[in-house]
Amino acid sequence: MVRRILSLVLLSAAAVMAAAPQRIVSTAPSITEMLYALGLGDRVVGVTTYCHYPPDARSKPKIGTYIEPNFERIAALKPDLVVIQKNPINMAARLGALKLNVLEVSHDTVDEVFVSMQRIADAGGVSQRGREVIANLQRRLNDTRDRMARLPKRKMMFIVGRSPDSIEDLIAVGRASYLNGVIEIAGGANIFKDAIAPYPKVGMEDVLARNPEAIVDMGDMSQTEGVTEAHKRAVVVLWSRYRTVAAVRNHAVYAVASDIFTVPGPRMVEAAEAFAKMLHPEAAK
Repeated sequence: MVRRILSLVLLSAAAVMAAAPQRIVSTAPSITEMLYALGLGDRVVGVTTYCHYPPDARSKPKIGTYIEPNFERIAALKPDLVVIQKNPINMAARLGALKLNVLEVSHDTVDEVFVSMQRIADAGGVSQRGREVIANLQRRLNDTRDRMARLPKRKMMFIVGRSPDSIEDLIAVGRASYLNGVIEIAGGANIFKDAIAPYPKVGMEDVLARNPEAIVDMGDMSQTEGVTEAHKRAVVVLWSRYRTVAAVRNHAVYAVASDIFTVPGPRMVEAAEAFAKMLHPEAAK
């Protein structure tokens, strides 16, 4: 009887595995990182040009970019699942017209990142693995939140875009970006939280008036690979003329060039931990 039950369990597991997608295409770096975190990396057959992490993703066939995917190339990979992020080019309908199985997810908030990860886990047939991975990530975020809650909140600005070699045409993180939630977990108060847009264009006059206590700048380093330490130092020097800003005066300007700060996936916990260290270096682990 025990042998028969074991046989049925194995058959059931095999059936679930057979039904789960075996050829998955990712159309965004965040999705690629989620797939690998969930243990589905060996089933990924296509990724975008900007999927850098984990290193294994670099060797996967490329399907274009998030904004300009190559639909013919995606179809040629014969995927049984294409995971996409909600976007303005109606990718879901266009892929559906090619008779491809599509899962559309969104990453506008920290909570949505976790919801999306679980949906991907369910679609991939690894629901339990998804719950375990998410619980571990949430534990780390909660640890950071709890440690920072005992300390004063510090006003912070995160610049994600600007003109090269100058403090002009600044683009900051606003309320509608998941990064606003990450900043709050890290004990920061986003000075542009009142901006409705996820990434508003802001003027230097506004920055001076709001007087951030910490500035994180990856403005001209969105291409995160190949950025030198000399380049990062040069970014800090750019801000040095604004001595009336608390962050400049107190040497709390941080030039960063890492996907952890711009990819809404599992590594956002690393971003929260890094922000916390910038805001309260005295409380760093």
